Amino acid sequence: MAREKVTLTLDAVQLAELRRLAGARSLSAAVDSAVAAYLSRLRHLNAIDEWLADMERDHGPIPNETLEWAAQLVEQWDRQRTRPAKGRRAG
Repeated sequence: MAREKVTLTLDAVQLAELRRLAGARSLSAAVDSAVAAYLSRLRHLNAIDEWLADMERDHGPIPNETLEWAAQLVEQWDRQRTRPAKGRRAG
């Protein structure tokens, strides 16, 4: 996989914590992993948006209850993805 060097501006407190927790592991690898997770989340949200648009096009306006249900699913999915697995360290 091709790599490209970039300059980033990050929150100093979060960066210090990342360095502390990552230890000898590569800071670049940690940031790359975070970007991959964020892209995965964006893809998932885009897929939900497309699904809702298809539903609305095929069946008319989506009831608020259905939109709230979809939002709850996304929130639940986010909580599950951000919770570290037992016995595993992040990164």
